[in-house]
Order: sequence, then C-alpha cells, then structure tokens
Amino acid sequence: MKKFYITSPLYYVNDKPHIGHAYTTILCDVIARYHRMFGEEAHFLTGTDEHGQKVQGAAEKRGIEPRQHCNEMVVHFQHLWKKLHIENDDFIRTTEQRHTVVVQHLLQKLWDSGDIYKDEYEGLYSVSEERFITEKEYEEGDFREVKKVKEVNYFFKMSKYQQRLIDHVEKNPGFIKPQSRQNEVLGFLRQKLNDLCISRPKSRLSWGITLPFDSDFVTYVWFDALTNYISAVGYPVDEEKFESLWPADYQVIGKDILTTHAVYWTTMLLAAEIPLPKTILAHGWWLTGETKMSKSLGNVVNPLDLIDEFGVDAVRYYLIREMVLGQDASFTVESFVARYNADLANDLGNLTNRIFTLTLKNFDKKTPVSENLTAEDREVQNFAETMLNDVPNLIDELKLNQAIEAVMKFVRFLNGYLERRAPWKLLKNEDTKAEAGTVLFQAMEGLRLIAALLHPIMPEKMKKLQNGFGFATMDVSARKWGQLIPERKISDIKILFPRIEIKEKTEEKSEENLVEFEDFKKMKFKTGVVETAEKVEKADRLLKLTVKIGDETRQLVAGIAEHYAPEDVVGKTVIVLTNLKPAKIRGIESQGMVLAASDESGLTLLTTDGDLPSGSEIQ
Repeated sequence: MKKFYITSPLYYVNDKPHIGHAYTTILCDVIARYHRMFGEEAHFLTGTDEHGQKVQGAAEKRGIEPRQHCNEMVVHFQHLWKKLHIENDDFIRTTEQRHTVVVQHLLQKLWDSGDIYKDEYEGLYSVSEERFITEKEYEEGDFREVKKVKEVNYFFKMSKYQQRLIDHVEKNPGFIKPQSRQNEVLGFLRQKLNDLCISRPKSRLSWGITLPFDSDFVTYVWFDALTNYISAVGYPVDEEKFESLWPADYQVIGKDILTTHAVYWTTMLLAAEIPLPKTILAHGWWLTGETKMSKSLGNVVNPLDLIDEFGVDAVRYYLIREMVLGQDASFTVESFVARYNADLANDLGNLTNRIFTLTLKNFDKKTPVSENLTAEDREVQNFAETMLNDVPNLIDELKLNQAIEAVMKFVRFLNGYLERRAPWKLLKNEDTKAEAGTVLFQAMEGLRLIAALLHPIMPEKMKKLQNGFGFATMDVSARKWGQLIPERKISDIKILFPRIEIKEKTEEKSEENLVEFEDFKKMKFKTGVVETAEKVEKADRLLKLTVKIGDETRQLVAGIAEHYAPEDVVGKTVIVLTNLKPAKIRGIESQGMVLAASDESGLTLLTTDGDLPSGSEIQ
C-alpha cells in the first residue's frame, strides 16, 4: 500500500489556539482522509513547539516553570483537535526525549561536517519573531520589539546551500505551492543569503535544547522545531520507518512561516544529506472582514465558540469551502450562516430529507427496486461518474474548494432531477409507484456517493448519513456506482442540517450603542505624566501606573503590558479620561483611563509632543 505523509506546522504554546490553527489542522486532516479513501496509508503528524523565548517569557509572566506552562497549554490544542474530529496519527511535542536526541544528533552531524561555526555577531534582533533581522526587514516595519544585540553565537552555513536550493526549486515546479509562493522564495534566494544563527546563550535564554558541543548554549527554536518532521518518523534510529515515510508528500504551513520552511529547513536537510520534502504548501490568512486577525485588535475567532454554536462539521465545511489554497479568505458570521444555509440546510439537507422521507414512508423502510430506467434516470449515473472522476483529480491538484463545488453541483442536479420526475406525484398512483421507486433509488445511490465524497470534510454528519443506508465504512468501494442494494433496510437519520436563523438587530437596539453629542461633551480628557509603572501580578496585559495630572496624582490600570515594558512608559505625557468612576481591576483601583490606538500592527499610547504641561485639558 502506498504511503502518504502529511505534516502540519508545530503550534507555539505561548497562547491558546485560534481559527488559523484550526484551519491548518483541518486542512491536513481532510487531505489525509481523502488519501486514505483513495487507498493509501496516510500518516498525519501534528504537534506543539514548546521551547524558545516566547514560551519562557509566557511562563515567567505566569510565575511558573516553562515545562509546567507547556503541559498546561498543550491540553488546549489536544482538546480542540479532538473536538474538531482530527484523526492525526502522531502528536509530537518538542520537549519529548525522542525529539531532543534527534535535534542534538543533527546539530552534532552539522558541527562535525564543518557546517556550524562560532562567531561574534552584532545586529537587530526581533523578540517577537525570536530571530535576527536585516536592516531592510526592520525598515519594512513588519517586526515588533526590535533591539540591537551583540553576542557570541553559533552559525549554520546556510549561504553554502543557496545555489543548490535555487536549482532544486527551479527543477521542481511543484516543490512550493502555490506558484506565487514559489516565486516569492526564488526572489528571496536571489539576494545575498546570510548564514543562520542557530544558538542562544543560556545567559539570555535557558529554555531550549542544549547544544551537544557547547553546554553554555541552547539551539535556536526554529532549528529545534523544524527537526520534528523527521524526528517523529524514525530519523535516524528507525531506518525502515523513516525511508517508508520520508520525504513528506505535503508539509502544510501558513504563508507567514514560508521562509523558515522553504529556506531554513531545506538548507538544513541539504547539509545533512536528507532528501527534501516533495511539496511545501503555504496557505493564506483568515481575515475578519478585510482585516487580518490579530490579538491586539481583539478580532481573533475562537473555533470552540463556533463549534459550540454551529457544530463541528459545519465549521469544517465552511473553512475548506471558503478558502482557495494560497489566497487569503474572509471570515464573517454572516458569510458562515449564508454558506451553511445555502449548501447544507437547503441543498444537501433538502435532498436528504426528501429521499429518506419518501422512501421510509412508501417502501417499507427499504431501498426501492430500480428498473425500466428512462434516459433521464440514466443521466444520474452519468453525472455521478463525472463527479467521481473529477473529485480525486481536484484533490490531487489541491483544489479542495473546487472538489466540494463538484459534489455540490451534483447535489443541485439531483434536486433538479427530483423536481422534474416528482416521485411524490408518482406515488399517488399504484400504477406509477414502481417508477417512483426507480427515481428514488437513483437519487439514493447518488446521495450515497455524495456522502462518501464529503466524508473527509464532514465525518460526523456523513457517517450518520451512511449509517442510514446501512453502510459501516466509506472505503474505496463506496466510490463506485451500483453499490446500493435494492430492498436493503434503511433507517431514519432525522434532520442533518437544521437551518440557522440569525435574529437581526432592530434599528432601535443598534442605536442604543450610539453616543449622543451631549454625552460625549461630558467626558473630560487631560494630559498627565507617567511617574511609575509596574506589571500587575499574574496579569499578562496589565500595567499599574501612577500619573501626575496637574497637582493631582492618580493610580491607573492599563491593558498595555503586551506592547510596553514598564520602563518604556515612565516619563511619557499621556492623555487620561479623568471623569470615570473608579473601578477595581484585579483588586487594584483604577482612577481613570489612558487613551491608546490600535491596528493590526499593534497598540500605541496616545501622547503629546511635550508642549502641553501636565493637567492641560484636551478640547
């Protein structure tokens, strides 16, 4: 049996999973399920990235050890994957011993071959991305928390493999998908490629895998995390397993980590003389309306909330249906409900209800007999066989949204077929009951095939549907016309996709949130100088400030700690809303509110240029 190996990226445990994590993992799961359906032995790997500065920092903020933080955070991912019906074959954590030994083996191998060397480096370091960046990258403004760092470190001779990687990309058009991402990587590689800093001194970062040749350093989190794709499948200890699965067929990632996978990872493999993966697939971002989801903007969608409200299969269907691989997609509740109602409640749900209701009621809860087919009845089989040919090809081309559309096109065809043949009318006359049975049998066989092809996307709902036909599994044989047996017992499956009704807000209710001008005039804004600032214990987002406003000193609690260190705000002249009632936040009284502005790049305090003295009123 042919092996098929697919990987998701490892997810960082510095925070809980969001819809971006859910989409990537569902996408991998759907692709793996299709390949199992096509008769291949699929192996799907996912897991968590548990080392590095962000994890150490997150643990410090919580006042616990990094390992405890990881053990608590990993559960959120494992719980969500279970809720999303993810069928991964392995879940690797970078804190596991089976991974640590492989990372150290690879480091030692590259050190012995001369591909790692020690040097002093001075440059710009992005704390948020945990890597050194170039002046050009800094000027482009995509990196936060950048500071100048000078220190001794170990470097991987990435530049040595630049041309070999360019040659590989150019000779293998499907190596990076989609084409736009491949062009992006080639553009990056045609510039000067620096060597990669692959260590961090323990004096700055202790939470990581120790270098086997220098115990004063840990390895760079990306060198650690990327190695999981081979450490999980036996390298270098289980040669038989490794050779049966590697190179990976698909390594699925978000476009924001394209360079680390298409350049860092591939040059590491070239240096270690390990074959490169067959395809690196970089999908787009999920947007909220037209804006990228961002924690600072507060527009990140929690997949658990969606599942609880609309059901897991509806969420899986929407995410795979709406995103064209390689492009960004926009999420709104309105588009979710519209897609669900149109495709699932109306088209597929309606078809299912019609077929089962008429058959259960009129044919003794058994599949009817199909005989004396008309040309129109035969057209059902022709349409179905076209769909059965198209869908596997579209899956191979990673056009999942088009594969779904091919199935839904058949759903709409069957609804039209039932409308034209009208079996409910034929059932009114005993002489035409057999004809009605033929119509329902043809439609039922078509519906069975629809359930088989949509099963990787909606496993729970399609399993209920296939159980209604009396089928226990949806293997390769289920994707052939003619598997439905006449007079086979069927069972009621109830309503698969109840319609979602969203109550629209009335005009009066929406106006309740509008502020009248007279109310706005009541707000008092004054300038104040921040005298002291400190973090609020066990609160990642909060700083406690003392602010001098004219002759008065006030204590405020501000949710800016993710964007400003305490020392960054001391001495700033900020704008304070002064006539709010005092409120207690985490048991600390806050006597006003500092003003700030945010966008997708982060949050900025509103400050004056220093010309206005403390206590000045803002008009």
